[in-house]
Amino acid sequence: MSTTSSPAPGAASSHVTEQALSEGVRHALEVSRRGCDELLPEADWIRKLQRSEATGAPLRIKLGLDPTAPDIHVGHTVVLNKMRQLQDLGHTVIFLIGDFTSMIGDPSGRNSTRPPLTAEQIKVNAETYYRQASLVLDPARTEIRYNSEWSDPLGARGMIQLASRYTVARMMERNDFHDRFKAGTPIAVHEFLYPLMQGYDSVALKSDLELGGTDQKFNLLMGRHLQQEYGQEPQCILTMPLLVGLDGVEKMSKSKGNYIGISEPANGMFAKILSISDELMWTYYTLLSFRSVADIAALKAEVAAGRNPKDAKVALAKEITARFHSAAAADAAEQDFNNRAKGGVPDEIPEVSLSGAPLGIGALLKSAGLAPSTSEANRLIDGGGVRIDGAVVSDKGLKVAAGSYVVQVGKRKFARVLLA
Repeated sequence: MSTTSSPAPGAASSHVTEQALSEGVRHALEVSRRGCDELLPEADWIRKLQRSEATGAPLRIKLGLDPTAPDIHVGHTVVLNKMRQLQDLGHTVIFLIGDFTSMIGDPSGRNSTRPPLTAEQIKVNAETYYRQASLVLDPARTEIRYNSEWSDPLGARGMIQLASRYTVARMMERNDFHDRFKAGTPIAVHEFLYPLMQGYDSVALKSDLELGGTDQKFNLLMGRHLQQEYGQEPQCILTMPLLVGLDGVEKMSKSKGNYIGISEPANGMFAKILSISDELMWTYYTLLSFRSVADIAALKAEVAAGRNPKDAKVALAKEITARFHSAAAADAAEQDFNNRAKGGVPDEIPEVSLSGAPLGIGALLKSAGLAPSTSEANRLIDGGGVRIDGAVVSDKGLKVAAGSYVVQVGKRKFARVLLA
């Protein structure tokens, strides 16, 4: 849910015609706009870009992520990709790990209070975040910060002073708070602190631009408001769409099981990208690919003219798999996928040692982890979905003798079974 109510953005009324901009600023503006949902206020961002070009001083661009899970998925990389694009323009990017704000719990888009994480959970999760983000960002040009640096020293007195900078009435304009209050759903007082603390991060870092998903708009604009309160030039904000998951319906989420983890094996990553719809593929190209807008438009035109859309999907799958693994791993994943599609055996399959030969096929499939139960194993056999060394198994009463076998269930499940 996008929280559209927000602090007053304070956008300037003057308008700069793009024809009057230098080539460098026009290019930076084009990069900024690519795939974004909103860039606010754009006139202020243009002025910041012009000042940076004139002075040679890079702009400070901030992205904050709370380590609420052990690792991140490609949906998180939508904003990381934008950071990398702006980093490649020469600007300073700040990857902010919200170790303090994680203890509050972000209420954005929530219809209930989110349980705060323990300090131990936050520490474990934070250890993987920057390492994984570095697969997208250039680590040598990335400033990594933790918001406990300035949030812990703030203390009770500082927290009270910060809270005085915003009103309850304005806080209740936020969609999720408004809806929960109207429905009689509890809102804990500490939840009001989250947008204040995220906004204060922008004050502490003196950021020129803050990035986030569309669900973060209220929090991002809070940073702009607080910077004005503290006498700083207010940051601009850039929101990116929330990536739709593999199901083509819900936003990508581990809890919904429709995600692609950036640390999962190359073969699985490649196959998952191949599973998305042809229509969703173009959204993934816009938000995840590093190919130019012109290249993507040309590829889309080729598909519209009759080229097999699978060609474009394979190219996307190889690009993303190579980013998080290697070009060689992407090539191998493509070969593995093709082998599976043809009924071939992948290069690497799990080995399982079993005893009890001769063993009934149903018990073998269950013991090897290829079927959840004997009855499900029998159903798979009835459907022609079980093979031993490439031969379809049709007899549910089959007793398998001792030996080594490649057992396949469906197109993707394999095991090398050593039966004694």
